[in-house]
Amino acid sequence: MIVETLENASLYSTVARGFQQAFQFLRYTDFNTLEDGRYAIEDDAVFAIVTSYQTKPFHEGKWEAHKKFIDIQYIIRGVEHIFYTPLEYMVISEPYNQEKDIMFLRGEGDSITLCDGMFAIFFPTDAHMPGIAVDEPGNVRKVVVKVQCL
Repeated sequence: MIVETLENASLYSTVARGFQQAFQFLRYTDFNTLEDGRYAIEDDAVFAIVTSYQTKPFHEGKWEAHKKFIDIQYIIRGVEHIFYTPLEYMVISEPYNQEKDIMFLRGEGDSITLCDGMFAIFFPTDAHMPGIAVDEPGNVRKVVVKVQCL
């Protein structure tokens, strides 16, 4: 897991194939003119999902992990907690869905706080629970760039 600001994204552009394209999309896209939805960056290997939502209390969150894709979760506007822990510390609560590339888990972890201009990278070895309210539920606009693992 990596937590950083978009200003320093170039430090991570060579960590995995597709990161350079992902960070260019985040850096040069005007999200004020972009509607919520899915956007291809590099065919199905790198794509972005733009969403707007209200954060939720911790007890409503779900731990998740992915096998095929790395998540780069970037906050356009708002603030949220994202909980994380190594996948090996978790127990599977819903088996892996290959079509949706997701499994749900049970366990405990620590939180990070992301706000405007920050991103977190979650690898297949990282369980995470995004979208958690900091104090009270609040509005967030976020981009999750999915980068296919090789």
